Amino acid sequence: MKAVEVTGTVDSNGNLSLDEPIQVTTQSRVRVIVLFSEWSEEAEDLDDTPIEAVKASLRRALQQAQAGQRIPLSQMWEDVDLD
Repeated sequence: MKAVEVTGTVDSNGNLSLDEPIQVTTQSRVRVIVLFSEWSEEAEDLDDTPIEAVKASLRRALQQAQAGQRIPLSQMWEDVDLD
């Protein structure tokens, strides 16, 4: 079984609408698991980063890695306070 993560909305009638089509090669039945965010006006959902922003960040990271602009793993945790 293959898993694909996508985002979408559920309307007041319980109908699910995906933000983007799922890329498939053949038609088949699927199992759907819906995860609801417990969002409120006061608390921002950190998983709502726009997809284009995520893609741009990944492109930059790939370009930096290809250009040799890397930080050694040992240095990444130097300023992180784990307490």
